[in-house]
Amino acid sequence: MKMTFLEREPVLAVCGWSGSGKTTALESVIPLLVERGLRVAVVKHDAHGIDVDREGKDSARFFTAGADVHLHAPEEQMWRLRRRPEDSLEQTISSLLGTHDLVLIEGHKETPLPKIWCHSEGEESVPEGITGVKATLPWDGDRAAVLLSITEERIREATASRSIFGGVLIGGASRRMGSPKQIIRVGDRSLLSLVVDVLRSKVGRIVVLGRGETPDDVGPLDQLGDAPGAGQGPLAGLLTAFRWAPRACWVVGACDMPGISVEALEWLVEQRQPGCWAVIPQDVEGRLHPTLALYEPQAGALISSLVARGLRAPRALADWPEVRTPTIPETLSRAWLNVNTPEELEAFRGEA
Repeated sequence: MKMTFLEREPVLAVCGWSGSGKTTALESVIPLLVERGLRVAVVKHDAHGIDVDREGKDSARFFTAGADVHLHAPEEQMWRLRRRPEDSLEQTISSLLGTHDLVLIEGHKETPLPKIWCHSEGEESVPEGITGVKATLPWDGDRAAVLLSITEERIREATASRSIFGGVLIGGASRRMGSPKQIIRVGDRSLLSLVVDVLRSKVGRIVVLGRGETPDDVGPLDQLGDAPGAGQGPLAGLLTAFRWAPRACWVVGACDMPGISVEALEWLVEQRQPGCWAVIPQDVEGRLHPTLALYEPQAGALISSLVARGLRAPRALADWPEVRTPTIPETLSRAWLNVNTPEELEAFRGEA
């Protein structure tokens, strides 16, 4: 993991000399962040070793015997793992970013990380040789309020700088339509090209998700078949997308949505906010529409868990509190129309 990667991510190390109040500052701000619906992880450096269990307890005996141990209780869980040569701080941070909105690190003042420096009493400047300091916490004053402002801004910056990719789902059986939907034409355009052109207005790169013929009018595009073990249905396409680009924000549309519009896409992207891992719109009747939706990097872990349960459709993602389901404005509702049969397609052509 290079510094350029860390600069783009919601990661902050809170550093300072012993006694500068690092732990107290973190302890005071974490509840404020959690109240805002954010998942927060803390990585703590301890040069003296880790003491997490009493000698003689079953879990301590298992660990002493040589096993890695997972402790699971109704309201909490914990892994106790041995440090291995291939383990690194960078890998730990990368893993935590997949399931958290913010990773805070206590210490590591000499590690190349974005930092907040906690001044000790009487200290007025950052010590020479400490790099990557983005802000400082004075000894006096409301440190929690200052740290809250800094961390929230860090999350906003990370979200704003995140690459937005577009994914177009193809490859369904199309039994009711009778032919692959992506090559069907509406006027002089293929359905796939209609969706691709709208996505191009807001995303940096477009990928076709699924196997199947792509029409000539879309031009050259990356195309990903379902990855091994990714399951079936739309979830397979979503999981494949996140395996290909795990730190991207994915705006995904199905190839059978001829009413998709730039205005609808702009509204969808505007629904992003800190602590939101996916935006799955619903219509006025409460039906979810996950095949024209937005998925932040943390949604990849949720999608993986649904695939592991053998599910095919992404609607169950709405069970997580981190997933927003805003109601589609009536003026934009046509964008979420799917055409599944020749009759539905003809009706759309007639309306158009």
